[in-house]
Amino acid sequence: MEVFAFIPARYASTRFEGKPLALIEGATMIEHVYRRVSKSRLLKGVAVATDDLRIADAVSDFGGKVVMTSVDCLTGTERVAEAAKLSALSDDDIIVNIQGDEPLIEPELIDETVKALMDNPGAVISTARTLIKDEGELLNSNVVKVTTDIFGRALYFSRSIIPFDREGIGAAIYKHIGIYVYRAGFLKKLAKMKPTLLESAEHLEQLRVLENGFEIQVIDTDYHPLSVDTPEDLEVVRERFKELAK
Repeated sequence: MEVFAFIPARYASTRFEGKPLALIEGATMIEHVYRRVSKSRLLKGVAVATDDLRIADAVSDFGGKVVMTSVDCLTGTERVAEAAKLSALSDDDIIVNIQGDEPLIEPELIDETVKALMDNPGAVISTARTLIKDEGELLNSNVVKVTTDIFGRALYFSRSIIPFDREGIGAAIYKHIGIYVYRAGFLKKLAKMKPTLLESAEHLEQLRVLENGFEIQVIDTDYHPLSVDTPEDLEVVRERFKELAK
């Protein structure tokens, strides 16, 4: 069993075209993500999965590895599944899907999420969550929430607030962090599964896994992602990099 990470990246975006090539402290965002991911202790290899030559050239320029995927890939999951297939990975291998818009991703979080899947033979995916402390995030439908059972297995993901604290007992509400660790054999199956009802309603691909009866292991972390979805987000991240450089 070996562990490989793929960073899906596309140039076209309705909210921020060319996002992977945006500069932060003199380097592209995709380079920052790549270098942070490469610090994971458990990874055998890292590659960017893209269908765009501009991104591929930028990655090659800093010495990174690229897997060219089809323009027909509609989601990051499909792109990672195709990259894994093109890389001829074994069904027993583990694949990490890292979002290409988190230039401050913590390598330790990657290792912890990978270990969670290794430690639970019943799960086909592992992912992470963090406690929501900002009321704005509670009300933001772009912030995905997740609730689990007492063993840390996902019960549901939603854009709505879950759980609904009817009695006001102070039930904690968690934000889902977009890191996915798959068993390679399952990822192949997932890419072929048809979209499901709840997945289509919430526009959350991970619900396809739960609706088909598979188990997702979730770990808790104090890490709070600074994702770049818009040019405004990019400015926030640039300021954070400046603070860290002091």
